[in-house]
Amino acid sequence: MFKLTGTLKVIKDTVQVTEKFSKREFVVSENSSMYPQEIAFQAAQDKCSMLDGFTEGEQVEVSFNLRGREWTSPQGEVKYFNTLDAWRIEKMGQGMPQGGPSDMNLDTVPAPQANTQSEADDDLPF
Repeated sequence: MFKLTGTLKVIKDTVQVTEKFSKREFVVSENSSMYPQEIAFQAAQDKCSMLDGFTEGEQVEVSFNLRGREWTSPQGEVKYFNTLDAWRIEKMGQGMPQGGPSDMNLDTVPAPQANTQSEADDDLPF
């Protein structure tokens, strides 16, 4: 898992690639170095809708996976492709993720469970 922070530059519409696959591309400008980078991401399937609440120009943090694949052309030439597969995006300063699993736990801390077995009954050596 990787994360990138930057400014949303482009949000494209969802594209239905096949009957069973849809994707939505977006670009984040990363300006932390002397040479700014324009990074293209892809959201697939049910993750396409996670961009609905965002507008271009917003500061965001994108959580993504790096995917790679091999493809052989009809002429027999082998090529390799990479995809930055976004699974979560959140607005900076708000802390509310959009889409994907979250590592935030908003539940209250559970009470410790009572030990029903006394230490004398415990025959483990550690």
